[in-house]
Amino acid sequence: MRALSGLGVLLLAPVLGLATLAGVASVTASPTVYTVAGLAAFCGVFLLGLLLCVPRPGRPVLRTVRALIVLGVAAFVGWQVSVAALNPADRAAALPELAGQQTWELKSGSRLAYVRHAPGKPRPEPVIVLHGRPDLAGLSRTFSSLRADGHAVYLYDRLGTGRSARLTDPSGYGLARDVEDLEEIRERLGAAKLTLVGHAEGATVAAAYVTAFPGRVARLVLSSPEPLGTRPAMFAHLDGAQSGRLALSMLHPRSLAIDVLASVDPGAVRTFADDAELDARLDTRHRLTAPALHCPGAPAPSTPGGGGYADLLDRPAPRLRAADVPESSALPVLPVLIVRGSCDQALTPGEYLAAFPGAQVVTVPSAGSAVHEDRPQEYIQALRGFLS
Repeated sequence: MRALSGLGVLLLAPVLGLATLAGVASVTASPTVYTVAGLAAFCGVFLLGLLLCVPRPGRPVLRTVRALIVLGVAAFVGWQVSVAALNPADRAAALPELAGQQTWELKSGSRLAYVRHAPGKPRPEPVIVLHGRPDLAGLSRTFSSLRADGHAVYLYDRLGTGRSARLTDPSGYGLARDVEDLEEIRERLGAAKLTLVGHAEGATVAAAYVTAFPGRVARLVLSSPEPLGTRPAMFAHLDGAQSGRLALSMLHPRSLAIDVLASVDPGAVRTFADDAELDARLDTRHRLTAPALHCPGAPAPSTPGGGGYADLLDRPAPRLRAADVPESSALPVLPVLIVRGSCDQALTPGEYLAAFPGAQVVTVPSAGSAVHEDRPQEYIQALRGFLS
């Protein structure tokens, strides 16, 4: 029973250490204070657990040996955890500028990198592509072909992601800010209406824009849209080995500290880790979860450029939920296309069909949720037929 109690205390050590970290961070912004407090709590509880696990011998010499061994193990583990928690992880390098890349300087303060593909005399409604995982170069290769049909195509990285600017105050990220930026982009382009193509989280932004600014969207394409109000589980559709690698990356002491601090105060994370570190952290998770976006056994490419802070804080503005979608009679009557891959088990278009009655649904065979990557020709063919 003593050994079992000790094992339980050992398992509680990281929990209590993180709880102490969160508690102290809620009252002070000093990283030295809250990290030392959290590590001290962990080491103290861990030492107690070791003392409970190792029986206390009767002979004085053996008790001394036991004390030295326990203290040595506790010191070694505490040192390893401290090094892992305090040393910054990998840092993401700045992404190279793309050919034709430009910048929108918006009144909100957002600085957004974008690329334009347009014919000499484009149609009046520009096509705005709203990404899921940022990949300005890859999306440009896929969507630039719409220029041949007379469409002016704009692709941009949302605030805090890809090649766009990061905010000093992470609490400024949010769905409301994304919608506000999109409306100012429409004004900048001088377009009465937009054609929106939203993929994954970008589909959430597109749907939110339609409800916020009814009548300003000519056509709407929702490509592998996320379930309303939720985000897909990172472990969904990963095999055992892939899930294990992802779990190990999430259980790293520094990663745990970042998640705990983010739950307390975004400003506290700023004093602990910068944008480059969090971008690299998200790029790693994107690489580990990339197989879930494709059919089993298919190639799973992953590009850097994730917005660590924007993703970490899950866009603190309320996300669009089914209960927030206006009654279908209140929505503007507009053509809507929902594109999904046959291997995408997470998407059930029903909730979007309830919000947008009459929407077309196209299922692309042998494609996952990254349908535009898996089957780009079939995907663009479906868009061309819909937009024409």
